[in-house]
Amino acid sequence: MTAVRTPAKHFAPLAIGAPQPYRELPVRIERMIHFVPPHNEKIRAKLKDTIKQVDVVLGNLEDAIAVGEKEAARKGFVSMAREFDFGSTGLWTRINCLNSPWMLDDVTEIVKEAGNKVDVIMLPKVEGPWDIHYLDQLLAQLEARHNVERPILIHAILETAEGVKNVEDIAAASPRMHGMSLGPADLAASRGMKTTRVGGGHPDYGVLADAKADGSPRAHYQQDLWHYTVGKMVDACLSYGLKPFYGPFGDFSDSAACEAQFRNAFLQGCLGAWSLHPSQIEIAKRVFSPDPKEVLFAKRILEAMPDGTGAVMIDGKMQDDATWKQAKVIVDLAKLVASKDPGLAAAYGF
Repeated sequence: MTAVRTPAKHFAPLAIGAPQPYRELPVRIERMIHFVPPHNEKIRAKLKDTIKQVDVVLGNLEDAIAVGEKEAARKGFVSMAREFDFGSTGLWTRINCLNSPWMLDDVTEIVKEAGNKVDVIMLPKVEGPWDIHYLDQLLAQLEARHNVERPILIHAILETAEGVKNVEDIAAASPRMHGMSLGPADLAASRGMKTTRVGGGHPDYGVLADAKADGSPRAHYQQDLWHYTVGKMVDACLSYGLKPFYGPFGDFSDSAACEAQFRNAFLQGCLGAWSLHPSQIEIAKRVFSPDPKEVLFAKRILEAMPDGTGAVMIDGKMQDDATWKQAKVIVDLAKLVASKDPGLAAAYGF
């Protein structure tokens, strides 16, 4: 039997003077988590405009940051956290993984210098609840020492086979858990998958139509390599009130494939995805914002069934308590999007 904290202990601060853990996650729209290298002056010069365009700005300290630039990236993140007003836009950072020589300084310096500005710390290569427990305790101690007023949340990246295997225990590990993202590139390596692509499909992964009597070419339908893992992650997250996200799509030249992958994740229950290039911001915004036609129809369902009981016919289709719940998911998301996007607010009729 796995030892777990009792309910009374689960929501108790892990250090004297640390802020009280959340019992429910803050309500925020997070359609795209936009990655920036904090030490890049050209990108930082555009940050004031970027903050207005995205839902989350993430200062990346891990992969894609060269070994010799790790400390500069950390200092750059602290500087940008202090310099800019992020308003309703989330401020996250992806620290280096737990077994790296940079992780401890990442956490201690960021909490000390910018603990009251940071919303979420993204933790790479999470393998089990023990990884979350360590960072949870460390954050509580640092929050207490540096008078941080609200808990910094943890977002886990699933990018190893062991992490996927332990996904439910990871979700249940701490009230500090924000959500999870799929990390397809490292996960592919961990699983021994035969692909060098960062997210998306593969032309060799598909199903072949039956042979035809005339011997004509058989249709081949490409399948989604990540369908199973995304579904497993979504189930674990939603079981514990967390937020699931699709991760990176590495081919910046193929916007259609990026949109298709994001849309698959959206339909499966993900709330957003990573944007690694400015071109992916609008894709994520478009995909993870409900379609106005869907929202208007969902509103009709809620209006026809105010208490969610019974059954009604709308445009020849039966609606009952199950479709009422589906409609409420869409309308609730649309309200969040509308609070950030005046154009979509008008399209949704809010």
